Amino acid sequence: MEITEVRIFLKDSVDKKLKAYATVTFDDAFVVRNIKVIDGSSGLFIAMPSRKIKQPCPKCGYRNEIRSKYCNQCAGQLPLVSEPITGESQASDMQSEHKDIAHPITQIFREQLQKKVIEAYEQEKKKGPRVAVKE
Repeated sequence: MEITEVRIFLKDSVDKKLKAYATVTFDDAFVVRNIKVIDGSSGLFIAMPSRKIKQPCPKCGYRNEIRSKYCNQCAGQLPLVSEPITGESQASDMQSEHKDIAHPITQIFREQLQKKVIEAYEQEKKKGPRVAVKE
């Protein structure tokens, strides 16, 4: 699989860890949007698009974000400790509240994808801010 295009969308906030979003096209046929470029403690890295894990309300069954205190549908109080609706057990309370939507299977491809996205980010950053010009 070949990465045929990487588009970078810089974020304006200077002090934040989120530096940009990337859209990556594979084989001119498949697109993954919302890959995040993050400035971590050991440098830049990418985070794949994800969604928050949901848990059902025991009263009405509405799917609420995990660790919510009250149901968004019936306003009933939710249990403090609950398994996510995905059915996967969590190792600890500190485990992520997000689940990847799309992600590389192998470490080699993850490294290749990260390298391409970070290279594109660095090139876009060098271009500087874009200013709209009125004609």
